[in-house]
Amino acid sequence: MAISGLIRRPSVTPDAHMAPLARLPVFFGLKGRRVVVAGEGSAVAWKAELLCAAGARVEVFTPAPVPELESLTRAPPDGVLVLHPRDWRAEDLTGATLAVCAFPAEADAVRFADAARAAGVPVNAVDRPNVGDFTFGAIVNRSPLVVGISTDGAAPVFGQAVRAKIEALLPAGFSLWADAARAWRRSLSGLGLSAQARRAFWERFSAKALTEPNRVPEAADREALLAGAARVAGGSVVLVGAGPGDPELLTLKAVRALQSADVVLYDDLVSAAVLDFARREARKMLVGKTGYGPSCKQDDINAMMVTLAREGRRVVRLKGGEPMIFGRAGEEIAACRAAGIPVEVVPGISSAQGAASRLMASLTHRDHARRLQFVTAHARNGRLPEDLDFKALADPVATTVVYMPRHTLKDLVARLMPAGLDPSTPAVAVFAATRPEERIARATIATLAEAVDRAVDEGASGPCLVLYGHALAAALADAACDDTGAPPASGAAERPAPVRRMGGAADRGGAHPLEVAGSGL
Repeated sequence: MAISGLIRRPSVTPDAHMAPLARLPVFFGLKGRRVVVAGEGSAVAWKAELLCAAGARVEVFTPAPVPELESLTRAPPDGVLVLHPRDWRAEDLTGATLAVCAFPAEADAVRFADAARAAGVPVNAVDRPNVGDFTFGAIVNRSPLVVGISTDGAAPVFGQAVRAKIEALLPAGFSLWADAARAWRRSLSGLGLSAQARRAFWERFSAKALTEPNRVPEAADREALLAGAARVAGGSVVLVGAGPGDPELLTLKAVRALQSADVVLYDDLVSAAVLDFARREARKMLVGKTGYGPSCKQDDINAMMVTLAREGRRVVRLKGGEPMIFGRAGEEIAACRAAGIPVEVVPGISSAQGAASRLMASLTHRDHARRLQFVTAHARNGRLPEDLDFKALADPVATTVVYMPRHTLKDLVARLMPAGLDPSTPAVAVFAATRPEERIARATIATLAEAVDRAVDEGASGPCLVLYGHALAAALADAACDDTGAPPASGAAERPAPVRRMGGAADRGGAHPLEVAGSGL
């Protein structure tokens, strides 16, 4: 589509190359195929049972069979087990799909592995990852849903701990849904569904399996899922809140939306770590709206969303923070509705919530704040909005959160004092809330503008949020104790405010512009 009149044009983010893999995870189909197992001891029986469970014809060569092997021969979990009570020979490997050995001596394992490779057979040596070609790892079995876990032999016990965690997260009933998926996939292939309708079906299937994991899927479920998929087979738009920056603050619904997107239109405030959750094939386009800097026009962003959705694409409009708070979500929803495009909203953690969590401050402390108010200090012309209710903003029993404050903070403070706000009211500016580069400047409302300028001079960057009100007093006093190791002296809030760096959790994104016109922070 043609986009005219932009100061900044949307740009496509190139996908990063995949990080190196210690092992390539693969899943062998072994039904009816021949696998050779050789060696001594209980490990031979364990591997034989595992391979039989995968449906293989397992031939075991061991001069001293353990009792478990003899019982497995009589009743294998699946497939066939043939026991040869003798040492292996090179010709035994001919025609095998895989080979596995378990020997006490490494020299015996090396000799077996060399013979298997000479026969063109991939080989595993139990407890000797340096000898074999592949390893098994830990397994979570919800067949046909199977999860494999590998530490490349570095920490098997850790792998087992991860397996236990995943076992607890995956209900046993998932196997019922995976069975239904296998059965229904065959019938769906003959219905002539479009690619979008098929994906919509499986997205809804997955959501239903996650919410009702221990119920047996029925034919009625299949028909309901088909009907729902047909309704959204065309394009759609989802407005997704990316949160303040820490990717661990994404909601599960936001992750699912990102993993089903064809196109992701994202703002400057969205961290790179959040974008990593988008499916690899998705096209990622920066349409950032940066205050006092190059920006895409909102009308052009709206037009792009509509055009892409009309092409049958699933569009995720990814916005920093909570899209319904100073995020121009209303304009984008209206544009989609006017064009007849299905649109939904996935809420996100707002930057106010993120900042409060880092300050460990209750914004609605019952002894200090009877209400919480959000306000933007940035009008369309880049100046302080003239229609602000300064009397309400000076309310001594309110906690106020100011979005996009950097360039108008001095004007805001100058208007609050005559409106009755106590100059000693506790105040704080939070830069890049919840991210590794997070910085916090504490002050009173009267001295906050100077504290913010000083923080910027000292390297603070990223989206900035201002909070003030008496509900913050205890949290800011506790933070001052953390900085100095002792309680603040009387009148400490009047001293020049220190800047405190606080590491966020797991965000890999870089710094972003301080204000973003029209983006929820």
